[in-house]
Amino acid sequence: MRTSTLKRLGMAPRLAIRLAAPVLLALVLTACSQPTTLDRINQESVLHVVMHPASTVYYEENGEPSGFEYELVRRFADSLGVELRVEVVDDLPELYQRLDEHHTHLAAAGLALTPELQRRYRHGPVYDRSRPIVVYNADVARPSSPTELAQLNIAVRAGSAAEQQLERVREVIPGMNWQAETRQDPTELLHRVDQGDVEATVINSRELENNQVFFSNVRDGFALSSPRPVGWLLPPAGDGSLMQAARDFFRSIRADGTLAQLQERFFGHLDHLDYVGAKTFTTHLDNRLPKYRETFMGAASAHDLDWRLLAAIGYQESHWEPRAVSPTGVRGLMMLTRDTAALIGVKNRLDPQASIWGGARFFRRLHNRIPDNIKEPDRTWFALAAYNVGYGHLQDARRLARRDGSDPNRWLDVKQYLPLLAQRQYYTQTRYGYARGYEPVLYTQNIRRYYDVLKWMFPDEDTTTAIIENGVESPLEDTGSQPPQSANTAGKGAPNDQRQQLREASPLL
Repeated sequence: MRTSTLKRLGMAPRLAIRLAAPVLLALVLTACSQPTTLDRINQESVLHVVMHPASTVYYEENGEPSGFEYELVRRFADSLGVELRVEVVDDLPELYQRLDEHHTHLAAAGLALTPELQRRYRHGPVYDRSRPIVVYNADVARPSSPTELAQLNIAVRAGSAAEQQLERVREVIPGMNWQAETRQDPTELLHRVDQGDVEATVINSRELENNQVFFSNVRDGFALSSPRPVGWLLPPAGDGSLMQAARDFFRSIRADGTLAQLQERFFGHLDHLDYVGAKTFTTHLDNRLPKYRETFMGAASAHDLDWRLLAAIGYQESHWEPRAVSPTGVRGLMMLTRDTAALIGVKNRLDPQASIWGGARFFRRLHNRIPDNIKEPDRTWFALAAYNVGYGHLQDARRLARRDGSDPNRWLDVKQYLPLLAQRQYYTQTRYGYARGYEPVLYTQNIRRYYDVLKWMFPDEDTTTAIIENGVESPLEDTGSQPPQSANTAGKGAPNDQRQQLREASPLL
């Protein structure tokens, strides 16, 4: 009886295991066959990204999406071999909602990874750092500590790292209050401070660098915290497949220089226009540019250039002063040398119309000489450097870069070699010899900054019709040159039929 009972008891577990085995196997196989997030992205062939409008994140220029964060996610989607679909939301709470509800794969918004966000979401690789900066209206006494903020009328972006930092400050200073704005981007907040609608705001340092030059009444206060890492946000739950793909992507673009190239493209020129220079520029925008704006527009359209870029060159050269003369004899609004003026048919360098048309023609020639394998925007930066230092010296710097294993087709690399042309150990090895190579670097960076401001002041203008109706003509003599070949330029030119009318009006074209 006992033996029989033991046998029955011994058989039961084995029988149960045999019966349960198919079920367990099915569960294991089912678990193994669950697609990962990356599998689902590949199956759909789409990467969904949520962003918000900001100058460092996402904006449209000439009808095309742009921005540092946008360029990052576009390249990430390309690396995965899938289509990028961007949803742009107006405010950060809505962006967080998309993550909470798993309605997006990731958020790329240039957000500082505050302790609150790190607890709430999975976060991607760190690729930048920023800190919340207090900025204030020039008519307000400069705040120097969090305690003084309690006396100011402050507006910040709802849900931003700035607001999260203010929440922590309020724990220590109970009287702290502010307006939390849901549908105002950093530029709009700076505009309100500039106009005196609010006395202060808190904005991340990268946005401040990118926009402060546009607002002459905005001043720096102090940082509310130490620099914090910046990274992408992923929904709070999920597997690690997309995160690993993002890590691999950033590792790759760091190694091949793509990340550095993008940072230079969007931020490499931001620290080369101080407050005094910005204030002077905005003054001249009002009292000098209107005299020459139509001439810039006509000459630029005739040469397939963006008139705002041409105007930025003119400002860097002379502050739009038509009778400017340098100690070396370079003169006029576009500061042409005697030889250059003769080459491009300018008889009187102090004639502002002739100088502007001559500068446009000369810049187009240089732009066309840049090798075809140098793409925009670097192609334009190379042409600007050549306008300043000469094409031969630019080529010398490119040769030095190539010799050292750097990329001679990237402005990020070549601008490191231009200053070496002033050092004997380097310029003695070059074809064209000594040059003040630091000047074209600063020259190009300043023009990029002025160009930024002009694009902001005059966004997406189509001025061709007005130019033709006003009968703008070239004041230059015919030098018998052939028409310039079309090239990919920094701005959009006139439609073909209108551009042809402009060319017929200019004997040079």
